[in-house]
Amino acid sequence: MPKDWSALCVGLVIGAYWARVVKLVLKARRRTGRDANFVPREPVGRALRFIWYLTVIVWVAYPFFHAWRPSGLLYTMPMVRWLAVAVALVAFLATLVCWKRMGKSWRMGIDPNEKTQLVVSGPYAYVRHPIYALSSILMIASVVAVPTIVMIVVGCIHLFFLQWEARREEQHLVRVHGESYQKYMSTVGRFVPLWWHRHSCL
Repeated sequence: MPKDWSALCVGLVIGAYWARVVKLVLKARRRTGRDANFVPREPVGRALRFIWYLTVIVWVAYPFFHAWRPSGLLYTMPMVRWLAVAVALVAFLATLVCWKRMGKSWRMGIDPNEKTQLVVSGPYAYVRHPIYALSSILMIASVVAVPTIVMIVVGCIHLFFLQWEARREEQHLVRVHGESYQKYMSTVGRFVPLWWHRHSCL
């Protein structure tokens, strides 16, 4: 029996998230013969993804390991940890909505040889990278649910790569879609709605 149920539950959420990513990749391969950029074709993307995937493996596996052999918690506070599990679940469910909205345009990162339809409706009408924003929330919730040094290190690496990849993708989309994407960038925030950013600065 697991000794840390909140770690187990957040691990199940993280596992479901990445299982869905793999399912989307396989679905894209069956439909197009390509892997939705699971293995990037551009050199920087491949190097970035190699380190990122190692981080994801630890992110998925560690909560399960910790659930059976808990150690090194920086705090206990069960209510806070269970609240983080609930936040992680909401972030995963909201990500399902974003994936559905992207439809056939869903890709992982940058494929310089492919031009997909620009999606600016639904969640994308409010933030440019809702999937990355929700992945950030899921990662932070994971750290709160399993507050160990290992998870903090994994969280910092993952959040850094999300920020880096979002900016690389925006540069690529400006090259592909030109003025239409630049206009979109000027009216829609990267990870939070612009109206929220303006309000928080008042």
